[in-house]
Amino acid sequence: MNSLKPIFDEKKPQVYIETYGCQMNVNDSEVILSVLQSNGYALTEDMNKADVILANTCSIRENAEQRIWGRIEQFRLQKKRNPAIVIGIVGCMAERLKDKLLEKVDLVAGPDSYRNIARMIADVRPDSPQINVLLSRDETYSDISPVRLDKNGVSAYISIMRGCNNACSYCVVPYTRGAERSRDPHSIVREAEELFANGYKEVNLLGQNVDSYLWKSAEGNVNFAGLLEMVSAVSPELRVRFSTSHPKDISDEVLMTMAAHENICRHIHLPVQSGSSTMLEKMRRKYDREWYLERVAKIREIMPDCGLSTDVIAGFSGETEEDHQDTLSLFREVCFDSAFMFQYSERPGTLASKKYPDDIAPEVKTARLNEIIELQTRMSLESNRRNIGETFKVLVEGPSKRNESDLCGRAGNNKMCVFPSAVQERMEAGLEPLKPGDYVTVKVIDCTSATLLCQQIF
Repeated sequence: MNSLKPIFDEKKPQVYIETYGCQMNVNDSEVILSVLQSNGYALTEDMNKADVILANTCSIRENAEQRIWGRIEQFRLQKKRNPAIVIGIVGCMAERLKDKLLEKVDLVAGPDSYRNIARMIADVRPDSPQINVLLSRDETYSDISPVRLDKNGVSAYISIMRGCNNACSYCVVPYTRGAERSRDPHSIVREAEELFANGYKEVNLLGQNVDSYLWKSAEGNVNFAGLLEMVSAVSPELRVRFSTSHPKDISDEVLMTMAAHENICRHIHLPVQSGSSTMLEKMRRKYDREWYLERVAKIREIMPDCGLSTDVIAGFSGETEEDHQDTLSLFREVCFDSAFMFQYSERPGTLASKKYPDDIAPEVKTARLNEIIELQTRMSLESNRRNIGETFKVLVEGPSKRNESDLCGRAGNNKMCVFPSAVQERMEAGLEPLKPGDYVTVKVIDCTSATLLCQQIF
């Protein structure tokens, strides 16, 4: 099935796509490319050859937007050399900034307008830039097979829902991606089957809050636990991951479903954002510290070997030193395997920007963030040291970035494992050399804070 692969054909109009931000943006870029390929375009990885330059953008943090403004200036230099080039900004930044971007680019397309992107490109004129930032209540692109942009053909993303209804006070997502809507589970299963038939060994089910997935039909309702069950049944050789979970919604039913199926990976990304109940209430997270810790305890009761990662924000409006210490103490209590850690940056249009002052001094934010990072680095090392001597089934992704004679891949708990390819030893044992997409059993012999250092067992 060649439909999954990018078309590289210099005889066709060339489109160059840069993707910024989260995994959902990667999946959106794959949808965009699918639409454009069906309209006669081909992908190029060389911006100098492009007829169309697109940047798929993220608005979650100010730094992400600043990077895009810098890239736009570079795109405009390219357009000076070739005025026929069409420059487009798509995604969350397009939705948020709208007309402001039209002063700089030819096309502005929000996350729900990608079906029309080929027509928009065709309609661009020097005096007529194109914009479509209308949000939809039902668009899920469920009938579009994304063109996969991954390099190894091993792991792919499947979007199971779009938008978000949570309205956390600091978050711009509900304003840039619209209301939450779930995708037909049968289309999700078909996409997983297509991927597996094309050699993929892992799918990652994506949603802003996967735990609130709910498909209603005359046949009956399917919740997230039911969807996990359906996707895991595609093949025992297809690993299933998902992100992101929400602490207020992750259910015992989901945990029990994970525990019951070996090919559903034992890893949960569970953003906490703060260890202070005061801050959590102000953030409108709809849970408190005690609720979060109860969910962690339940995860470890049902799946003691489950990997756990999180997100955290340092320096939210009004955060006191006591609130900060609550976050540090929660990190010590949970001992996350890893974390994405950021200092608060106010996003225009959010409830927090209208209601709460960004009143924590930048140097205080930075100091608190550094304390969290330092603690988490120690916690990650402690977590990895506990795995020394254990064995894991790893899905090979390819050569290690640091040493091409080593291979790397993730265990079910999402920890990165690096191990010698051991080509000679495998040949002597009558085994083929490992390649991306193979499963291998490894034993952990050492570690860093980020990686398990392993050896093959065969």
